Amino acid sequence: MPKTILVVDDSVTMVMSLKTSLQIAGFTVETAHDGQQALDKLKSGVKPDLIITDINMPRMGGIDFIRHARALPGMRFIPILALTTESQQAKRDEAKKLGATGWLLKPVSGADLIKVIKQVLPGA
Repeated sequence: MPKTILVVDDSVTMVMSLKTSLQIAGFTVETAHDGQQALDKLKSGVKPDLIITDINMPRMGGIDFIRHARALPGMRFIPILALTTESQQAKRDEAKKLGATGWLLKPVSGADLIKVIKQVLPGA
């Protein structure tokens, strides 16, 4: 059964690009345009095997989303990758402290993304 990846980003272009790369690699993809929508999807029963989230988004950014997602039942051990243009060490440290599994800088190639996913997602 294909693994499901939730992509959270306010950039439609970024979401489409990630979705295409992930689907070509055989993943099922769910999308959300900000942390609040992603959280609503998780609460309504979407069960991703991995989450890729942007950090800077309207309504609810990635850091807050990671904090809230980690508090949900069954979400404690789901890998969460932060994908962002943000290279500040303080933001990385905060994301890691709240439960981000990894940090990728945009732009990331499809091949690099798949490589990282295979490292953090057993059986991918």
